[in-house]
Amino acid sequence: MGITRKQPSPDEAGFQLTPMIDMTFLLLIFFMVTTKMSKEQVKMDVRLPTASAAVIPNDLSHRDTINIDASGNFHIANDIVTREQLAAHLKTRFVNSPPLRLYLRADQHTPAKTIRDFMKMATEAGAATVIFASHPQ
Repeated sequence: MGITRKQPSPDEAGFQLTPMIDMTFLLLIFFMVTTKMSKEQVKMDVRLPTASAAVIPNDLSHRDTINIDASGNFHIANDIVTREQLAAHLKTRFVNSPPLRLYLRADQHTPAKTIRDFMKMATEAGAATVIFASHPQ
């Protein structure tokens, strides 16, 4: 009597490993690209102020980076925008993907009035949190 093997029926589902590997690589590429994009947003040359209690945040993901140069000009990432364009951008971001979280990088010589204007815009747009960038002493 010989050994017979059971032939799998065409109705039985097998475990497919290839789609899982494909998805893993797609997720890996996605996170590599988004990390690079968030780092690009802070490349603008801004001389940050120093603060004795400064703490570098662990996670800046899911935050819009707003830069303010020494002259008081607003920048979304590295693109210069007017006050009205920035206000519209913040309101749109809040509507499209709440909560609105911001990372403000203001030059150490930015006029205080400009920062107050920005905070007013952020509040009116519905910002949940604003992190101020600074260097530790």
